[in-house]
Amino acid sequence: MPSPSSAPTAGSRAPLTVTGLSVTYPDRTVLAGVDLVAQPGRRIGLVGENGVGKSTLLRAVAGRLPSRARVSGSIVAPDDLVLLGQEAPFPDRASIADVLARTLAPLRDAVADVERLAAALGTPDGDAAYAGALELAVAHDAWDADRRAEVAAARLGLDGIDPSRRVGTLSGGQRTRLALATIMTTRPTCLLLDEPTNHLDDDAIDVLTGFLRELPGVVLLASHDRVLLDDVCTDLVDLDAGELGTDGQGGRRFGGGWSDYEAARADARRRWEETYLAQQEEIGRLRDATRIGTGSIAHDRGPTDGDKFIYAFKGSRVDQALARRKKDAQRRLEVAEREQVRKPPAPLVFRGDLTAPASGRLLQVRDLEVAGRARLARLDLGAGEHLLLTGPNGSGKSTVLGVLSGRLTATRGSVEVSARTVRELTQDPEVSDPSRSALSSYDAGVAHLADPPRLRDLGLLYPRDHRTPVGSLSVGQRRRLGLAIAIAASPDLLLLDEPTNHLSLALAGELEEALATAPGGVVLASHDRWLRRRWEGPGLALTPW
Repeated sequence: MPSPSSAPTAGSRAPLTVTGLSVTYPDRTVLAGVDLVAQPGRRIGLVGENGVGKSTLLRAVAGRLPSRARVSGSIVAPDDLVLLGQEAPFPDRASIADVLARTLAPLRDAVADVERLAAALGTPDGDAAYAGALELAVAHDAWDADRRAEVAAARLGLDGIDPSRRVGTLSGGQRTRLALATIMTTRPTCLLLDEPTNHLDDDAIDVLTGFLRELPGVVLLASHDRVLLDDVCTDLVDLDAGELGTDGQGGRRFGGGWSDYEAARADARRRWEETYLAQQEEIGRLRDATRIGTGSIAHDRGPTDGDKFIYAFKGSRVDQALARRKKDAQRRLEVAEREQVRKPPAPLVFRGDLTAPASGRLLQVRDLEVAGRARLARLDLGAGEHLLLTGPNGSGKSTVLGVLSGRLTATRGSVEVSARTVRELTQDPEVSDPSRSALSSYDAGVAHLADPPRLRDLGLLYPRDHRTPVGSLSVGQRRRLGLAIAIAASPDLLLLDEPTNHLSLALAGELEEALATAPGGVVLASHDRWLRRRWEGPGLALTPW
């Protein structure tokens, strides 16, 4: 399937239709019986817990699943489909100029084809060829492509970067913006996005939001960004909606954004729990009814000498009534057991402490500089203080956190870290052995601790995922595992780089609540607009080098 820089096709603005989609790997089922219809002009957000298959659904639609995946069901998608995954699809050795030229080449070719084929008009073959070339060029407004590329690059801040710079030297945010520039240039009729705001600053997100609102085709996106889900999405599809769905009848779709859906989702969970309890009470009553005795139908009084015949007759009638009642109860019990909803699983609730109590000064920074990457004149943090680092892409937030953790070395300046225990959650936690299970990786990561908490006690990974190889976990699940290892040490100072990236919306909210009460020191870098709008502590804005 095409990448953001692939050649466009004409394609009408057709809907995206997914019917009965199931995706199974040798060790697990990721999706089961998913139905979805996305009409042109609808912008659908995929939500749900980490690991429920949001990224898998996008890759299945784009035809990008690995060969070991077994897929059933049907997918009918527009030919002009583009998937932008969580990593930009450009080779590290390519330059920015190479990427943009590759994006524009097929559109320029489309214009040239229209002009070339105009000379053959008047013949059946010539008319058909011209009509096809014209349809493609008009569908993508190819005559305006160069201007769109320039405008997109400027609006996304790429015009200030040397065009000869290699993709491999760009930050995550810069690579994402480059990918968005290619999409804004080609304007596909079906756009799939996986966490599109990860690594993006506010200005780039505003550009993306405006572009998605104006795009006339199909948009299907998976995102943790609650503001984006509110600002862009016309519908949400919850892949983790529960037994009764969002509508009480098994449906997964909700018309509206995240703020409205949050309350509806809680109501759906409550309906499921109430339905389950009511059904179990009825099943219990019916089971009792199958064990009913004659005493519940007639008192077993002994007969007098002159009443033995009548008593025997009535006893026979009682036995017959009892048999009928038991048979009816058994029939109703079988129906109730067959139609009962499954028990609502216990929700995954974060139960860990982000930091340990601390005292005194935890760190002091003066005139920090990492050549070409970051500058910071002053930073002081004491016990119980939480600091939010903000700034556009390229301002050095991740670099500063790396210096504070000791992972990176400053070019100049002084950094004094007095905290006894420091832990850092990076944007992309390293996976040393993808074949090792999540539980084994956690145990190895906390082996040096005297009395670490059990992974199951932290409420970050479902027990069913503990035996899953780390390489098979979703990005969000790997982030959860990295957070578990970081907080298991009960650090005095916790450094968090985009902590809500890739996390489910439920866990992101719980993490924000935990941040508010963490007794130790926290330095957090985030583009998450939802988190920043609710941040009540001090902030420090960094500027690009």
